[in-house]
Amino acid sequence: MPWLMPVLEQFGQALDQGRLPHASLVTGERGVGKRHLAECIAALLVCDRRTPGMRSPCGECRQCLLVAGESHPDIRVYQPEKSRMIRIDQVRALSQFAVASPQVAGIKVAIVDRADQLNINAANALLKTLEEPASDVVLLLLQETGRPVLPTIRSRCRVLPLATPRAEEATGWLAAELASREQAPDTDRQALALHLAGGAPRLALELLDSDFLTRRDAALEAFRQFMKGAITVAAAARTFRDLGLEATLNLMEAWANDLARVMAGGDARDPGIVEVVRYLATSNPPWRAHQLVDAIRDSRRALVNNVSPELETDRLLVQWRGLMPVRKRSAG
Repeated sequence: MPWLMPVLEQFGQALDQGRLPHASLVTGERGVGKRHLAECIAALLVCDRRTPGMRSPCGECRQCLLVAGESHPDIRVYQPEKSRMIRIDQVRALSQFAVASPQVAGIKVAIVDRADQLNINAANALLKTLEEPASDVVLLLLQETGRPVLPTIRSRCRVLPLATPRAEEATGWLAAELASREQAPDTDRQALALHLAGGAPRLALELLDSDFLTRRDAALEAFRQFMKGAITVAAAARTFRDLGLEATLNLMEAWANDLARVMAGGDARDPGIVEVVRYLATSNPPWRAHQLVDAIRDSRRALVNNVSPELETDRLLVQWRGLMPVRKRSAG
């Protein structure tokens, strides 16, 4: 993943110069490779043969073999388990790991995957570890773009922004990853996956490896029928429930942004929604699109409170339907 190299180089230079930060916050879009970058950095840090100028581990020493076997005791990953949030007991375990002595390497590395999903107690507990870091531990916190972390946590980390690759770079990487497969998706399907992934290649690959695009197609067709008044809100919502609430919110936010683009004289990015948003743009003021985006983001923020996915999906579908001209609307 060549787009990771600038950040790896930045981190490597700090390491060579003895300015290794005790905590870094890697920020970027979902699926752009934050976790992979963190794992690369962790592997480099524990490598026995690391020398100045190295930007990747040797792959042959004892430490590298443990990393390859996903069994290195001095690299730990903390992420949401059985819920959308990282809980305080996980951060307490991280704190104990941070103060313990390394088992086989000269340094310990803790990766917090989705630091933006720390609940408030967990975030405050992590803050204590950041304020009094042990000399032999490095923390790598991963933040998805648009999802906030506590300012006090951010201020104690070196921020490493990970940019989404250029379109041609993302397209080339995705095509190369799929080239060896007997039944690789065609280029149109790959382009659609990249669009739905916001240009993030790893997420696009994940979408192609699942049945997400098929479920998305079903939800899109149900949405079109619902907007015409041909099916009920309950029938339309069923197809979105198959996607899951977070994927539904991502999809609806992209459609709402396409509506705003069309209203501003631009073009929709999702080819499947072009007809709908063009029609809605002719009968609504621009502020309605932004109101819809705000409603979707409210639903996203409500995810942390274990809201009902069914009710949130119904509410958003009804708000979309409210954009239809009254004379065209049927009972639903």
